[in-house]
Amino acid sequence: MLLTGIVFIMGMVNSYFTPERTRALLAGRMQGSANVMAAGLGVLTPFCSCSAVPLFIGFVQAGVPLGVTFSFLISAPMVNEVALALLLGMFGWKIALLYLSLGLTIAVVAGWVIGSLKMEAYLEDWVRNMPKVQALAGEDGMYLAQRIQGGFDAVREIVGKVWPYILAGITVGAGIHGYVPQDFMASFMGKEVWWSVPLAVLIGIPMYTNAAGVIPVVQALLAKGAALGTVLAFMMSVIALSLPEMIILRKVLKVRLIVTFVSVVATGILMVGYIFNTVL
Repeated sequence: MLLTGIVFIMGMVNSYFTPERTRALLAGRMQGSANVMAAGLGVLTPFCSCSAVPLFIGFVQAGVPLGVTFSFLISAPMVNEVALALLLGMFGWKIALLYLSLGLTIAVVAGWVIGSLKMEAYLEDWVRNMPKVQALAGEDGMYLAQRIQGGFDAVREIVGKVWPYILAGITVGAGIHGYVPQDFMASFMGKEVWWSVPLAVLIGIPMYTNAAGVIPVVQALLAKGAALGTVLAFMMSVIALSLPEMIILRKVLKVRLIVTFVSVVATGILMVGYIFNTVL
């Protein structure tokens, strides 16, 4: 019920942020404040890794700086309404707010670092040579009734798509609850083991799931004694650094830029894991 309500509200909000309007808001802006805006728009927009290539091309054509584009592409899948709704329902507002803050910080800093490295030369040639187009915000002419209908459409599409992942995640979580010994989980995902955070990130990258599927698993891992920082690192790597997304991005990025992207984001995730394992 919580997921349905939040998806409905976000479906109405999303009607204000079409790909064209998002491009127009980000085009022509400089680094820094633009990275913050891009990461914030990523939270509000419904784009996932499957949208990475057309969005990336559109942003490049509109003149959006490379680092700003990456801030958006990191934030959009990692910090979304599904993740926040499930975290809020399962762990409360403090953990949900913590995840939101960490995800936005990683998106902003990683985008700024990539932009500062001036790696435009490592875009695929056909993308770099595409003619620039002007992105216009414009009015979409939608009425309130149409935006409300957009909310219902979002519920039908998003909840309709993610409920199998939620059930699969709960099934895996139930298996961890019932069959995996607590001592075993704590032995390689606890605070005492220094390599638990990088191991969690390495395990998460090849996995192909989304927030809906991984959050019930996260709940089970925490219940078995896994450290919060380690589990957050695992969750972020699954959502932000999935192997399928890297394969999709290979169509527009050269290998060196993909490696830089993964390295910068993974470093941020590792820092999050270690900091929270130390503090909490």
